[in-house]
Amino acid sequence: MAVTIERVEKGSAAQKAGLRAGMRLVAINGHPICDGLDYEFYTTAAHLKMEALDEAGQPQTFIVNKAEYEPLGCGFASYLIDAQHPCKNRCVFCFIDQMPGGMRPSLYFKDDDERLGFLFGNYITLTNLSEREVARIITMRFSPVNISVHTANPALRVQMMGNPRAGQALEIIPRLAAAGIAMNFQLVLCPGLNDGPELEHTLDWLTGFGSAVQSIAAVPVGLTRYREGLAQLRGYTQAEAAAQLDILLRAGDKLLAAGGSRRVYPSDEWFILAGRDIPPGDFYEDYPQLENGVGMWRLLLDEFSDAVDDAPGGPQAVEADMAVGEMAAPLGALLAEKLREKYPNAQLWVHPVRNNFFGGNVWVSGLLTGADMAAQLRGNLHSGVLLIPEDALRAEGDVLLDDLSPAQLGEKLGAEVRVAPRDGAALLKAILACGLPEGE
Repeated sequence: MAVTIERVEKGSAAQKAGLRAGMRLVAINGHPICDGLDYEFYTTAAHLKMEALDEAGQPQTFIVNKAEYEPLGCGFASYLIDAQHPCKNRCVFCFIDQMPGGMRPSLYFKDDDERLGFLFGNYITLTNLSEREVARIITMRFSPVNISVHTANPALRVQMMGNPRAGQALEIIPRLAAAGIAMNFQLVLCPGLNDGPELEHTLDWLTGFGSAVQSIAAVPVGLTRYREGLAQLRGYTQAEAAAQLDILLRAGDKLLAAGGSRRVYPSDEWFILAGRDIPPGDFYEDYPQLENGVGMWRLLLDEFSDAVDDAPGGPQAVEADMAVGEMAAPLGALLAEKLREKYPNAQLWVHPVRNNFFGGNVWVSGLLTGADMAAQLRGNLHSGVLLIPEDALRAEGDVLLDDLSPAQLGEKLGAEVRVAPRDGAALLKAILACGLPEGE
């Protein structure tokens, strides 16, 4: 496979060696170049023998001498060079399969790309990996690798993931562990499928790989109202959630007692479903699975509380409304109470918003839509400012899941819409910025 050079930086080592835009790069020091990771890894050396095809398809050889780690200077159509790898599974719990039609196309793309895992921390299932890619992870020391496991039972994994390679792909995990590659794991638990004894088996198997396992997070299945034609699944009852939570806590306690790290972390939702208190901050150690909803509640509350304690306080008047998902309503109440302790004149009205757009058991703040906020908050705001969760906006910060912008939402509500940051100290600053001059 050869990759096309789109541009060559002026004055770069590549230009000095004679490489030109339009050429196709084949190999560096004998290693085939298939994508951006190959290119970045093999161009770190100081001395390069580069094989390429010129514009007429004729093979050419270039010798490059440069400083070690000095950029070579070639540019490509994208940072991956190769196309993004789509997911080939049909998981029974896949959230994207449960999305309604008519949303922006990017929301329907399912990736399963180990390169995005290395670059951005995405989780992969291992079912996409070729033998070359497994060997590359080991050779290039990709670490940590984030893996969606769900179960250590090969037959059950095939059933749950709808891919005949799903069970066989588990064999990659001991190979990575033996090579010293660190791994993070996530489990999506479904009632009656991979929980209970199956969960205990999975935890026993994974934790058996010792220090190669950095963390294991478990989340309950998320279900929308758009499940026509999909597998029959349901959410957890309080008693069932408590039973799974106990299994996860026992596994973490066992590891902790053996010395070192807990490493097994239930997501916040398990504690809420089970009707139990969120653990203190030291339970989460260095918060290794924050993006999976593990410790988000505790971290935000502690950051906010610390920021309030360090703030000067005083009679500053604050009036603001804040929208949250139903799951975060108790947390929002705690934040408002903490705020009033330091600022008696502060008024933060917290509005739990029911997720009618997705329905089912979707109740997190990050999946709120502008339509639901507009419908439920119209006429119910107490101030002229509404804070909406940062997580509900796409990465660019410009639109919500239903493509409504904060400004458009504000027009519908007759209020100024601002972003509530996910960082506790920044959230306090955003709330205080809604303050009114004394006397007004």
